[in-house]
Parts: sequence; structure tokens; C-alpha cells
Amino acid sequence: MTNRREQIEPVVVNAEQMRQIEERIFAAGIPVAALMEKVAGLIATRMIALYPHSERSRVGVIVGPGHNGGDALVVARELHLRGYQVSLYRPIDKLKELTSSHANYAASLGMPFHEDIQSLRHCELVIDGLFGFGQTRSLSGNLAEAVNQLNQWSQPVVSIDLPSGIQTDTGEVLGTAIQATRTFCLGLWKLAFFQDQALPYLGEAELIDFGIPPWDIWSIISHPPQIQQITATAAREYLPLPRPKVTHKYKQGHLLVVGGSRRYAGGVIVTGLGARASGAGMLSVAVPESLRSILVTQLPEALIVGCPETETGAIAQLPPEASDLSQFSAITCGPGLTRDAHPLVKTLLEVDTPLVLDADGLNILAQMGAKEGRREAATVLTPHPGEFKRLFPDLPSSTKDQISAVQAASRQSGAVVLLKGARSAIAHPGGAVWLLPESTPALARGGSGDVLTGLIGGLMAQQLPPQPPLEATVATAAWWHAQAGILAAQERTELGVDAFTLSQYLMPALRSGVEG
Repeated sequence: MTNRREQIEPVVVNAEQMRQIEERIFAAGIPVAALMEKVAGLIATRMIALYPHSERSRVGVIVGPGHNGGDALVVARELHLRGYQVSLYRPIDKLKELTSSHANYAASLGMPFHEDIQSLRHCELVIDGLFGFGQTRSLSGNLAEAVNQLNQWSQPVVSIDLPSGIQTDTGEVLGTAIQATRTFCLGLWKLAFFQDQALPYLGEAELIDFGIPPWDIWSIISHPPQIQQITATAAREYLPLPRPKVTHKYKQGHLLVVGGSRRYAGGVIVTGLGARASGAGMLSVAVPESLRSILVTQLPEALIVGCPETETGAIAQLPPEASDLSQFSAITCGPGLTRDAHPLVKTLLEVDTPLVLDADGLNILAQMGAKEGRREAATVLTPHPGEFKRLFPDLPSSTKDQISAVQAASRQSGAVVLLKGARSAIAHPGGAVWLLPESTPALARGGSGDVLTGLIGGLMAQQLPPQPPLEATVATAAWWHAQAGILAAQERTELGVDAFTLSQYLMPALRSGVEG
């Protein structure tokens, strides 16, 4: 049976949803003070485990005016009672009633209050309780100066719920923001934790689950939620495992990979390696005739289809043996293609076979216009931010709010859109979004996205009845790809994960994920 934590942990909420959920909890009868004690007690316990008194005994606490400041004061009290030397910095005099009560109690215990951030300079650890979720105003004046000073220091900083200065939904930096070493997200994950622009400020992120009743969550957000994380538990559900006891290769999907050119031969090779790892029953790879012998040596089990070439060495058209595209379960197109293959991409857009477009497939689609290339058949677009801007020039920049951007792009194109980034986001035209909770900068290498493209195509080709939602399959591929990168980086460092190496870690990562 799925436990409550497994049900709740993938949920991601915006500031308004979290506010409404808290209001339901309070309306049901739990006092605000009681919840603050519970939450802060969990934080204090975790803090003591991470930063034992024997290693860091001097703790500075930044106290804000609201309940985030109240949480910080309760944590400060608990650390003080366990022997830590606690100093409090309160930059704003006027406090909410409950926070003020905790401030008075802290003063009665002899904890010193200061009005200058420099008073915390000698501390070995700093707790940020200035502002929590829902902040909308930019930090300015003395507050901004204090935050900027703190960011220049070397001691670890732990933020409660969100680093002060980070917008809850978009991850935007509001003037300036605290660069935390670690952030404890309270109750439910907030959207900012999946926005690339917030990541440099979050440090290590950890959820403090204080036991929100599921009915209070599902009364505010849909069930299943419209926005959720792709976790190992979810990925296992959408992988084509286990296979039927009686099957054969023709029942396990036939993927066609289309790519490569005389100038760019490598991308289609690593796409093929990603597709091979997916477990698709049959793999065909269409490349310019001049690359055929190279591909045969790299992918000996695949059917390599040599295609007529343009003068520049791009694929001019598919040969007769591959022209009946209905024989394939899915098609992946783009890596290494060059924009000279425009007629070929136009042909692929007109067929009913599920299609994944990447790299020059996306660039050609951008030349046509994403609306012009809209298909009725299942379509997946996998842009990085630059390709996204070319595909959807009329949409707000994906670097400002990638979650809203990918939702809008999916609605406009009618396709499932995977927006690549440090935290990739996958959207369905109906509004559903899957978010990748972890990845690694080791994947910032040429060719790693091509591996992902092959993996997506291979899993799509195996979408046999009952079919999972297409966006869930794409999210599963993104999760698998990221886990391979993380595993490879652990063994080879972040500098040692080239695209070929990444493809070799796909199966160990899958085995670890499935067995875990």
C-alpha cells in the first residue's frame, strides 16, 4: 500500500495554494502556535543532527517580522536550551503578535538581540528566518545591504522554507537574496525549488514533512496534482517493466531514429545509444549514405538505413525501404541533421506516427513556425532555452519562469514540451506538468541531450496498451537520464561524463532505480 508520505512528497504547490492549505489546517482547530512549535522542533532536531554542538556552537539567527521569524525564534530557543551560543539579529522592530511573544521569551532566556548584521560575523552557522514563502517585495535599503554582507561570509547559512529574497513561484531574485547552504522547505515543495534561477540560492534542499493531512491538500489542488515531481516511485510505474512472459521483438516497439549529416555524425550515434538502452524491440537509424558504415560499427544490432544526400551532406529524403513510416512505433528526429533537411522534417510532421523532435528538428520547426507544425499525432518537443526562444518567440522568456513558459508552449504547440535545464520541466497541452527534482551539472556536455532524445523515443515506441500518459513517459526518460548522469558523476566526477560515458550508465542507473 502506498503510504501517506509517498502520496504527498511529489506534490508541488504555489504560494496561494500553500496559504489556502494552511488556512484549512488552522480552521480545523490546530493553533498557529502549536503548528509553529511542531515545525520548528523538527527543524531544530535536524539542525542538531547536521551541525552538532561539538562542531559549531556559535549560531546566529536572522529574525523576520512574520511567522518565518517566529519559526526561527523557536529554533533559536531549542538550540539555546541545548547549549548553543545563540545571537539574534532583528532588522525590523515591528513583529507579528506570535513572533513578538517568542522574541520576548528569547530575551527572558538571556539570548542577545542585535540591530546590525555584523553582530553575527563571529558565528559559525547562520539561520535565515527573515522571510518565508509568499514574499513579493524586493529587498532594498538596509535589508539588502545586510543580505549582501552575509553572502560575502564563509559560514554555512540555513534558510527556513525559502532563502529570503526568493519569489515563491517563479524563483525570481527580488532585488537580492540570501545564498543559502541548505534550505528546509516546510510541508510541501514550492515551485521555486524547480526554477533554474533560484537554484544558486537554495543550496541543498530538504523537505520538512510536518504531517499535513492529505484531505487538506486534495481539497485545494487536484488529485492527481496538475504539477508534480517525477520520483523514482513514479518512474517505476511508467517504465515498460516487467515485460510479458510471452513476447517478441515486434511486440516491444520499433523506433526510427533520423539524424546525422556529413558535418555532424556524432549526435545521431549517441541518440542511437540512448535508444538502444531503452529496450525497444527494434531500432532503425536513418542517416546519410556516407555515414552508414560508421553507424554499423557503432550500433551493430540496429538496422542502418542509408539515405540519399544533399550537396551539403544532409539527408535529402528517406529511401523506399523506410518511406512507409507506419511500420514504426515512434520516430526520433533531429540530432546532427542540419537545417538543410527541411523537406524531410516537413514530411515527418505530416505522418501519424508519434514523433520526437530535437536539435535541428526543432530549428527547422522554428523556421516553419511551431503553430504551422502542429500535429494531431503524439508529438514531443525537447528544446533547451535557446531553442525554446526560437520556437516560441512570442512567449515570455523561459529563464524567468520556466514552469509557466513550458505550460504556455505546450498549449500553443499542442505537443508535450520538455524544457531542458538544471531542473527540466515537462508539460502536456492540458496543463499537467512533471518536474525533475534532481540532476547534475555533469550533463552540461555536448551530446548528453541527444542521449535523452533516443531514450524518450525508445520508451515511446514501447507504449503498448494500456498506455501511460505521454508526458509521464517523457518525464520517466528525463528522470532515468538524470539518474545516469548523477551516478556517472559520483564515480567519474562532474568533468568525466561525456555523452558516450553517460549512455553506458543508463542501465546501472535503471537497475539502481528499479531495485531501490
